[in-house]
Amino acid sequence: MTDRMIYLDDRGVDREIVLANGRKAATGLASLGVGEGDCVALLLRNDFVFFEAQRAAAALGAYSIPINWHGAPEEILYVLKDARSKTLVAHADLLAAVRHVLPEDLVVLVAETPTEIARAYKLTQGQCGISLGDIAWDQWLSGFEPWAGAPKPARATMIYTSGTTGNPKGVQRAPATPEQAAAYVQMIARVYGLTPGVRALVAGPLYHASPNAYGRQALPTADVLVMQLKFDAEAALALIERHRITNAVMAPTMFIRMLKLPREVRGRYDVSSLNWVTHTGAPCPAEVKRQLMEWWGPVIYETYGGTEVGTATLATPQDAMSHPGSVGAPTPGTKIAFYAEDGRLLPLGEAGEIYMRVPAYADFTYLNDPGKRERVERDGLISVGDVGYLEDGHLYLCDRRSDMVISAGTNIYPAEIENALVQCPGVQDCAVFGIPHEEFGESLAAAVEPVPGADISAEKIREFLGLHIAKFKIPKRIDFHDTLPRHDSGKIFKRKLREPFWQGAGGTI
Repeated sequence: MTDRMIYLDDRGVDREIVLANGRKAATGLASLGVGEGDCVALLLRNDFVFFEAQRAAAALGAYSIPINWHGAPEEILYVLKDARSKTLVAHADLLAAVRHVLPEDLVVLVAETPTEIARAYKLTQGQCGISLGDIAWDQWLSGFEPWAGAPKPARATMIYTSGTTGNPKGVQRAPATPEQAAAYVQMIARVYGLTPGVRALVAGPLYHASPNAYGRQALPTADVLVMQLKFDAEAALALIERHRITNAVMAPTMFIRMLKLPREVRGRYDVSSLNWVTHTGAPCPAEVKRQLMEWWGPVIYETYGGTEVGTATLATPQDAMSHPGSVGAPTPGTKIAFYAEDGRLLPLGEAGEIYMRVPAYADFTYLNDPGKRERVERDGLISVGDVGYLEDGHLYLCDRRSDMVISAGTNIYPAEIENALVQCPGVQDCAVFGIPHEEFGESLAAAVEPVPGADISAEKIREFLGLHIAKFKIPKRIDFHDTLPRHDSGKIFKRKLREPFWQGAGGTI
């Protein structure tokens, strides 16, 4: 197997081709008027062109904006307008769904949708090709020489955060100082194990913050970088074996799906090459992590933070044994404090809203909404809306503040219930949330995706939960779904499940 390669599943391209295309694209974007502080939007699935466009924007000191392509046309248009994007780089099939809403003055560069993506998403050949009059990415690149301009202060990728209400906001960082840039590289190496010689797998979509940061650093660092174009549990195991993957970034839901595979299926694949798998995006149930390390060995690392603050904590495999359930200890230089709803600073050990500051990340503002930044800051620290507490130097999360359910005056954290429920035999995945209740204000509901063919019922679930959590935390309503609404990463769109119950009820969704 040739080193210095980047793969889309099993189709490989020499790394230098991707890097050279990025330099040509920088020249091309500059010819379109893209410069420092401008925005280049990416409506792309995992593909080589994603990295080419992202590196081109960075070379010019511009922001690249990965757009969640699951969004409705109006949602995608909102991001383009809010960021005042000068250019959009899009896969042909994704462009077709939004073409009718795009601003007339927006320059659109179209990448042909690869055959692997067409198969995975059941697309026709007509959906994947370049339309007459479109500017084809590959042909456009061929008309430019590699960028030879002076290096510009690189901007970070601008991720649009999705809140529980209202429109998402772009997290716009200032250019990093040389000291911050060096500290960031050290941070990424520390939390992802990305050092020269690794063979890295990106299993989640690159429009998410963590896979994006991981992929950007792995591209110049790793010997081999593999993008999984669409997560599938068994296919991920096959990629690990085939490419001898040493390092990966995943989400807890991916772990759960792999653990749910029949034992004989799991046994078909050699995963002994793995030595550093980082997960982020949501807390991982301690039991899931234990089972996975029994299978893969002590290779599971967990990070916690947010788009706004960066990587605030790291839990090593040893932490999983000595501090089960924690998301780790603060990363070097990170400050963490906890506040009550009335703004009081709480003593360590008492649960409160978590506020953080990680010095390896340049400061930020919310694009076009500086007031929002003020609302999430206390004493120079930033909140991403989570509730937790510190014990023995390790951070433990309770839940999202916005997901917390208040029933009859009692605070209930759905994450705790979900961690128990997902262990129930016959449950593939689940989401727990609050719904209106005339007497108690809110009551608990669970949406459950069963394992296909499983003999499962609401009664069996309640019986199982009764052995693991307090009775008042057992959901009063349990609904079964063939599939739950989710991102490619596996993260569930909880708002879509909760919203129908609150429409017309006057509550928060």
